[in-house]
Amino acid sequence: MYPKLNTATSLTWFRIAAIPLVVLVFYSPVSWARPAAAMVFLLAAITDWLDGYIARRFQQTSAFGAFLDPVADKMMVTTALVLLVQADSSRNLVAILAAIIIGREIAISALREWMAELGARQRVAVSGYGKLKTIAQMTGLCCMIFYQPLLGLPIYEIGVVCLVLAAGLTIWSMIGYIRAAWPSKAQHDEVS
Repeated sequence: MYPKLNTATSLTWFRIAAIPLVVLVFYSPVSWARPAAAMVFLLAAITDWLDGYIARRFQQTSAFGAFLDPVADKMMVTTALVLLVQADSSRNLVAILAAIIIGREIAISALREWMAELGARQRVAVSGYGKLKTIAQMTGLCCMIFYQPLLGLPIYEIGVVCLVLAAGLTIWSMIGYIRAAWPSKAQHDEVS
């Protein structure tokens, strides 16, 4: 039986479908490719907030939606980071930030899966730092994809600053998740 498709889940599927569109537009041979790709990315990022709001507000939460939402986010972020590392190969900082962010996402996903097996998944639920990290990350990625100065503002550099902040919050929130999970690990070790 297929999971029920509701508005919240449809928005999450839209976010996944937008990923190849961002890539296609990003590599288009036109002068406005990067700003247009940033707008598609921004629209997809807004659906991340919107699908969660709709799911809670209209009781459209589901186990499938809870699974699909973070998958869509990780696919979006990873794709954007790969595009930026490839496009800006002269800046080592972008590659380092990408490695930190992608590495943390893999580690936390594995930690959440392991905690779910122990029956303690709630210990590694999304924290306030995680939400702040997501805002900084999506803002930074959107600005870096946009690339071009806007109204005299160095949009790309602003994006790099946001991404540095996101990477710092990434490390901080990962430490918090590990600390929250540690008592369950210790209990599991005592029982085993």
